[in-house]
Amino acid sequence: MAGRAVKRAFKYRFYPTAVQAEQLARTFGCTRYVYNRALAERTRAWSQEQRRVTYADTSTMLTGWKRDAETEWLAEPSKGPLQESLRQLQGAFEKFWRGQSRYPQFKKKGRSKESATYYSNCFTYRGGQIRLAKQSESLDIRWSRPLPEGAVPSQVTVSRNARGQYHISILVEDTSARTVRGWRRHVLAKKQKGSRNRAKARLKVAKIHGRIADRRRDYLHTLSTRLVRENQVIAIEDLSVRNMVKNRSLSRAISDAGWSEFRSMLEYKANWYGRRVVAVDRFCPSSKTCSVCGEIASTMPLNLREWTCPCGAVHDREVNAARNILAVGLAVAACGDGVRPPRT
Repeated sequence: MAGRAVKRAFKYRFYPTAVQAEQLARTFGCTRYVYNRALAERTRAWSQEQRRVTYADTSTMLTGWKRDAETEWLAEPSKGPLQESLRQLQGAFEKFWRGQSRYPQFKKKGRSKESATYYSNCFTYRGGQIRLAKQSESLDIRWSRPLPEGAVPSQVTVSRNARGQYHISILVEDTSARTVRGWRRHVLAKKQKGSRNRAKARLKVAKIHGRIADRRRDYLHTLSTRLVRENQVIAIEDLSVRNMVKNRSLSRAISDAGWSEFRSMLEYKANWYGRRVVAVDRFCPSSKTCSVCGEIASTMPLNLREWTCPCGAVHDREVNAARNILAVGLAVAACGDGVRPPRT
């Protein structure tokens, strides 16, 4: 399986000390400031001088900002998260130029996600402990599941949500996930049928498949339990998974997601806790309906991820669909079955 490793991110909850929380707050503020100031400089250069500013240009600007007496506090946090904020801005512009998203927006405190990304030269990982640059103590991480055996983190992203909870996303190379099929074809198939080597290879494949299934099941159990405990009504879309997996481009991803198993978990756990799961009709035009004014778009191709309604509302396809599914689910819970938007 050498050379077939894939990158995977594992997310965990962690509890910073008071000193670490203060340092992270300053880092979040600095990354937001650098992103916004670089965006302002790029916007000004184009609008006033018709000059395009590159990532390299903003990186040079960042060095100057650190030396400026008014913004010398930018030198306090690690340089990694600040550089990453410039890379994220560059990526936002590239998506805008390709027509995949709107013009980059300024980040606002309390409204934008607070996060900071550290690369391998900005943190240490020893003995199952992670310590960020310019911090004296390791993070108190709740390891809800182990990292893949032998995996070494190449990047970590720490974030804080609106509830004040801290999470860390650890990026590693995993040689066991999503590479089993190819490995089975090239290794297992070459073994002579009935031989001991083939039996050993089959056992290795079975162990890897079992490990992947265990991880998927653990994640689905954790997510379904949290959703059932935190909500009285859960609205889901009644998708035809059997037809969806006929799409060769999406079949593997859909099968790996385990949607049917997830729905089953939600339903029986909701019954345990006295909650209700509402399955919205699969023909409900949740993606094409504007969640603001109710206008239904005539077409909505799968590759269109953002769209603008005639009323002026700009929608992310998945977020808009989720809002419509929630609205229909709450209506069904309040008024009874059979309530759904009209079909197109």
